[in-house]
Amino acid sequence: MWAIVRMELKKNIQDKGLWFWTFILPIVFIIAFVSIFSGDENTSYKEVVTQIIPGYTIMFAFYIMISMVIAFVKDRDKGMVSRIASTPLPIRDYFIGKWIPFLLIVLIQVAVLFGFGVVVYDLPLGDPFALIMLSLSLAFIVTGWGMALAVLVKTENMGIAMTQVIALGGAMLGGLWLPVELMPDFMQKISKALPQYWAIEGYKEVILTDGTIRDVLFNIGILLIAGIAGGFIAFAAYPRFLRLSKN
Repeated sequence: MWAIVRMELKKNIQDKGLWFWTFILPIVFIIAFVSIFSGDENTSYKEVVTQIIPGYTIMFAFYIMISMVIAFVKDRDKGMVSRIASTPLPIRDYFIGKWIPFLLIVLIQVAVLFGFGVVVYDLPLGDPFALIMLSLSLAFIVTGWGMALAVLVKTENMGIAMTQVIALGGAMLGGLWLPVELMPDFMQKISKALPQYWAIEGYKEVILTDGTIRDVLFNIGILLIAGIAGGFIAFAAYPRFLRLSKN
């Protein structure tokens, strides 16, 4: 398992496209949208940075699913999955070995983007323990869904398209681009069915109102349950994924 972890980490470190999607593009978006909306007289500067920085952090965290799809599909199409299946390595260890590096990348992404917000925009962080648990839960769900998507799709392009739908659709309906309170009533109802909503509301609770871990336990629970569901789907779809693997 740890050999798979090391191999996947090495590949990801060398992937310049991953660094672009994970760090460079989110920072560009944050700078652009804080500049645009910080001049709004009806919204305080703190509310602007608290909406935009966590919002775009959450949105771009979901883009790790593209890298996960590519990694799993390449393993399948190159016959790596079939070779691993013929060894004593349990399925569980294969999935965990592929999952851990992407989980770490998302956690680093969140730390870098929030750190950027603190240094450049004086973003308040609130209770550090609550913030860490929310970030772990966010990383857990996006990588759990990433594994599920990776074993379900037939091609990389299909996985990339589905990731765009999940990331952009979830950002629009989940309140990452603008506060949910400003949306029509029917959209507000839809947003509560999305993990992006519970993630952004949790971050805002901690940052804006000095919430503690108790105040965001429900948010964390929703994210963890959704992530576990993704993991179960990935395991359930593994036999089909293995059948598609080249020998």
